[in-house]
Amino acid sequence: MNEPSHSASPAPGADVLKRVFNGMTEGVALAAPDFGPQGWTIQHANPALLKMSAYSIDELLGQPHGMLHAEPKDLGPMRLWHEELPAGEPITQETYLKRKGGRLVYVAWTLNALRDDAGNVTQVMITYRDMTANRQLREALVHSQRLDAVGRLAGGVAHDFNNLISVINGYTEILHHKLGEDSDTQRELHEIHQAGHRAATLVRQLLAFGRRQSMDPRVIEPNRLVREHIDILSRLLGEHRSLEIDLGEDTGNVHVDPTQLQQVFLNLVLNARDATKESGRIGVSTRNVSVPVHRNRRAEDMKPGEYVLLSVSDNGVGMDEATRKTLFEPFFTTKTEGKGTGLGLALVYGVVKQSGGHIQVTSEPNKGSTFEVFLPRSSEPVDPVSGKLASLPVTNGQETVMIIEPDTVVRKMLEGILSADGYEVHGCASCSSAEIELKKTPGGIHLLIADPLAENGETAVLARRLNRAQKGVRLLSIPSVPTGPVTGIAAAHQITLQKPFALSTLLYEVRSLLDAKP
Repeated sequence: MNEPSHSASPAPGADVLKRVFNGMTEGVALAAPDFGPQGWTIQHANPALLKMSAYSIDELLGQPHGMLHAEPKDLGPMRLWHEELPAGEPITQETYLKRKGGRLVYVAWTLNALRDDAGNVTQVMITYRDMTANRQLREALVHSQRLDAVGRLAGGVAHDFNNLISVINGYTEILHHKLGEDSDTQRELHEIHQAGHRAATLVRQLLAFGRRQSMDPRVIEPNRLVREHIDILSRLLGEHRSLEIDLGEDTGNVHVDPTQLQQVFLNLVLNARDATKESGRIGVSTRNVSVPVHRNRRAEDMKPGEYVLLSVSDNGVGMDEATRKTLFEPFFTTKTEGKGTGLGLALVYGVVKQSGGHIQVTSEPNKGSTFEVFLPRSSEPVDPVSGKLASLPVTNGQETVMIIEPDTVVRKMLEGILSADGYEVHGCASCSSAEIELKKTPGGIHLLIADPLAENGETAVLARRLNRAQKGVRLLSIPSVPTGPVTGIAAAHQITLQKPFALSTLLYEVRSLLDAKP
């Protein structure tokens, strides 16, 4: 029985190999195997390499391949690899390729030895893959991770600062109340109080960057926000700078905290003012933007959907790449000492992210900057504006209040102001000490002031148990981070205050809770 014959497929001809070589998307150079002071001598180069390097074929042939490398140190590992031939295995590293004219392209290069049938090295093949987009993606991911890490740190530090500022502002209010308006120390107390408020503002900016800021979102119209600020912006920019407004028709509404968005908008415009000369131009525009599904390819990309774009641009000094990379980090500022805290753009970043939006910046030195804020579009109608700050009250309380606060200074301050207003106050550092104190209070309590998230939620458990046992114990929550109502307690029987709060607000809220109907 005859075995079927198997004839080998013919080797690809020279024309086929040439088409493969010329059709490769990676840049390829074939070089003579002798390694000189500047590397191997280029014998062939494919069209992809010519396009990548901006050289013509005549400019590359006969030249050492080292002319393509921006870093002379790249030749070190190449020389070592050459010395290991013919046994050397292919190697890959990343570096910068220097284009004709000096512009750099980030590439991954790979070395391969081409051998004849006897195993002798006949040529060296150097392959270059453009890694610019990949590098930008990695840098964007690292930058996003760094901002998140700094945000968590800032949020944690801000929580401790809030306790300190609450004490400073609170005792200042107590002294003011005790000493009266005619006291000789009123001016000093006023300055302390003003400094405390400025410190509280900085803490709110840190919390915003860490996305832990308490938000009061409402449905608003961005175009109306811009129109309402045109007059004040014109005064802030001065008569020597022009303000150009371009508001898109039928621009949708957004669901954000209007006060926070106002700060975002003003920060961006004032930064644009500081970046321009007296003849500068600042542009503000809005329009609707749709992000299709195929645009959401990377973790830092916007989610697909409908957005309202608020853009602030200028023709000022602009920024280089290094500045753009650290632009939103807390305490980074390009302004001179005393001219900025470095928290303005950190607040912008935090508010936009916490609102479910996205921010991107384009800028070049001496060509100005454009900040684009994308906020998810809402189909809901605009909400009415409400809410005012109360003044210092005297409520003459008589009820029993329990405070659970681990910070001794904050706890003593709260005990002091409530006791001075007539309440019987029991201060405790933890849930366990509160349990002991409750046993000593046969008449029970009327109000619990605590962080419901503390001690892994044990405070909330205690609040619910007291509410059931005493039929309507009120809860004033002072959480370390924004949180929702405590389940199991009627909405009318609980209120949340974010630190740092004014003691006047505390006294009003305590009275309001205790006066609420059962």
